[in-house]
Amino acid sequence: MAKHSPTRTIVLFLLLIALVVGLSLTSGHFWSGKPEELPEPKQVIINEQMTVGEFGRANDLTNPVLKGVLGLQTRSDLQKKLSEYGTPDQIRSLVKKKLALAAERATKNWIKIQIKFGMWFAFLITLFILMRKRKATPRLRKWLLFISVLIFGIIMGSDPSPMGTVKDAIHLYGSARAVFPPRMIALTLFLLIVFLANKYICAWGCQAGVLQDLIFRLNQTDKRKAILGKQIKPPFLLTNTVRVAFMGIFTAAAFAWGADIIEPVDPFKLYKPAYLGLAGAGFVGILLVASLFVYRPWCHLFCPFGLVGWLVEKVSRVRISVDYETCIACQKCATACPSTVMEAILKRDRKTIPDCFACYTCREVCPTNSISFSARKRRLPPPGHFEKKGRSELVEND
Repeated sequence: MAKHSPTRTIVLFLLLIALVVGLSLTSGHFWSGKPEELPEPKQVIINEQMTVGEFGRANDLTNPVLKGVLGLQTRSDLQKKLSEYGTPDQIRSLVKKKLALAAERATKNWIKIQIKFGMWFAFLITLFILMRKRKATPRLRKWLLFISVLIFGIIMGSDPSPMGTVKDAIHLYGSARAVFPPRMIALTLFLLIVFLANKYICAWGCQAGVLQDLIFRLNQTDKRKAILGKQIKPPFLLTNTVRVAFMGIFTAAAFAWGADIIEPVDPFKLYKPAYLGLAGAGFVGILLVASLFVYRPWCHLFCPFGLVGWLVEKVSRVRISVDYETCIACQKCATACPSTVMEAILKRDRKTIPDCFACYTCREVCPTNSISFSARKRRLPPPGHFEKKGRSELVEND
């Protein structure tokens, strides 16, 4: 089978998905002490004539829970009328919030979460050093992406994830008006990484993102040419419009009906396939096939963290920039970039810069080392810089 044949690409793609699903089913038993699924919210039975104790018994609420919800002081408070503590709607809201937070805590494996964050930081720092030294090659990149899939997806599971911090925070507040502090801490850490080093967590640590990235690169030769079909770069105006609209619909559904419309089709469930229903499996399957031809389709079209991270990315301290003193306008970086972002960074001919996943492909192909991932301020290209054909022709046949 030829090294870059379509048949080989299809086989590698199928083997990768089979490996992810098969090993995830096995690793899921290792972390089985804590379920990652929230229980269905139950209907609160309430009557203004009830005593506090009757209310607790009717809803299977323990005395400590009642104390936390209603602020009971003594055991005799159980005999008080429930109406003394608020209207039915107020009490129902308090109970719903308390139970939602308790359910959140019950699903978290705190040991796994701490281990995963420690491994994230160690892996990302190692990669940062490696990439800064320009040690990455297309082959090494694929192995690094696979290692990330193996560690942060297959072994450590789908939770926590960058997307989950945004998705679940919106859904929890929309459905129960509750805020889960540990999740907000995790979100802050993820956004801090974006602030410090662009979408570095998405590029190398997000278990769904790196899988899409790896699949995309499986369909490329060492010269970054598509092996199977054609790889396309959808315009950012289109992808971001879809992403903003999807975020709006998701948020509206969470606040209006307490619904999580992402949950049934959550691509992170590939790492806990037992929870992936028929519709979800179909959607994720289409998404993964699409990843052969479009760079990170979930990230660009649907991901809530992708949208929030893109906004924070505007003030990132370390990001891709171009030194026009040495740039010869060959535009190899824009051609090699898997999306439209490098063309926007290079030419600065549009106001909006698309998502940059700090994949470093642009730096790998630059013949004059004019591209850096640093705190250097992005500047506008000199007038007529890309009209100087003579300079670019010098590297045309490299």
